[in-house]
Amino acid sequence: MKRLLAIIGMVVALAFVATTVLAADPGTSGKAQTICPVMGGKIDKKVYTDYQGKRVYFCCSQCQKDFQKDPDGYLKKLEEEGVTLEKVPGTN
Repeated sequence: MKRLLAIIGMVVALAFVATTVLAADPGTSGKAQTICPVMGGKIDKKVYTDYQGKRVYFCCSQCQKDFQKDPDGYLKKLEEEGVTLEKVPGTN
């Protein structure tokens, strides 16, 4: 009986893990952007720039302007921090 319960428990655990892994969207690995890449402040979802199919959020409009001076540098910084940027809505 104990053996049967152990097997059932393992099957349930494997089913849960498989469901979790299969439900994960591979395009969303990494962490969501929560800080401004320029100043490091909390982002304001109303202040953003779409760059190369990705949406980059900022804490203020000045940071949005500063980003334009070196967008690739700021994207690299976010990537190094493990941030996965949102895709621009309507793009693949």
